Amino acid sequence: MDIAALRAEQMRCAAQVVREDDFDVLPPRWIGGADVGFEQGGEITRAALVILEYPSLRLVEYQVARIATTLPYIPGFLSFREYPALLAAWSQLQQKPDLLFVDGHGIAHPRRLGVAAHFGLMVDVPTIGVAKKRLCGRCDELESTVGACVPLHDKGEQIGWVWRSKARCNPLFISTGHRVSQNSALYWTQNVTQGYRLPEPTRWADAVASQRPAFQRWQHAL
Repeated sequence: MDIAALRAEQMRCAAQVVREDDFDVLPPRWIGGADVGFEQGGEITRAALVILEYPSLRLVEYQVARIATTLPYIPGFLSFREYPALLAAWSQLQQKPDLLFVDGHGIAHPRRLGVAAHFGLMVDVPTIGVAKKRLCGRCDELESTVGACVPLHDKGEQIGWVWRSKARCNPLFISTGHRVSQNSALYWTQNVTQGYRLPEPTRWADAVASQRPAFQRWQHAL
């Protein structure tokens, strides 16, 4: 595996990421959520994409793609491992989103190209990264109250936000993916979070991918 080539591609893509608001539709009518996981010991990459209607946040479509994993796990280069399955699921969507949430980092990445930034750039859609763990950066201590929020900084620049979405839960790490400003990334994440730790788009993507009870109930109600 040519790490130098991957790094060069990462830097090239990171330079193309748009960090300001560039919405085609506002408020968005369709909001997407994306979640990627691995099966069979990592041999299969599974990507789930959901479409929610806004502002009801009602699930209207989902697609799941399973493909052979094309790249081993390399710290800092996870997006190269994840995006092929995301593209496969994206190609199946009947309704493309006006705004996409990805379970993963946007620019809150050592080279500013987490999967939300990488994939958002590839499909050229306003995208926000919502990750469950910090990859890089420093922040002030976060209060325990719901809604507490502090900026996440790295190398002299703000790369995201640390936001406590639910009591007694670890915070989320929110960052610009593509065509969304930092402030809008925080605003829209807060706007589509409804009492759970995760915002509804990635919560539903996870529910679909893992066949959770909420998704099974939704299927039975059809």
